[in-house]
Amino acid sequence: MDCVFCREDGGEVLWKDDVMRVVLADEPDWPGLCRVIWNAHVAEMSDLSDDDRIRVMTAVNIVERAMRRVLVPDKMNLASPGNQVPHVHWHVIPRFTNDSRFPLPIWAPRQRTVSEVLLSRRRVQATLMVEQIRNELNQAFGVQ
Repeated sequence: MDCVFCREDGGEVLWKDDVMRVVLADEPDWPGLCRVIWNAHVAEMSDLSDDDRIRVMTAVNIVERAMRRVLVPDKMNLASPGNQVPHVHWHVIPRFTNDSRFPLPIWAPRQRTVSEVLLSRRRVQATLMVEQIRNELNQAFGVQ
């Protein structure tokens, strides 16, 4: 099987340990979008042990909290469809009422154009959350 998350990091690695990683996705329309990716190829959350599921969701929660503090989005979206990439991973997505697809999912057709100035501002803000995410994950799971 050719799996992109087995072959590639899936974005800029912000934090990593032996079992999972958190990456900042390279998604120009979605500054700050992060993915929490299980390192081993596992297709479903129910394939993980109870402890491993708790570990993944703890990481998702930490990323969401840091994102909310720094980016102050109007809404947070958590998604783990895995239809195209059947490998356990969670998208942690800051949503704004003026983003290109709100209130629809980010994979829906574009509803409006967002200025490059606004997107650039959000990209700068996203860089500010990186250190918070690293610090909080290190506290939760031990320094890596």
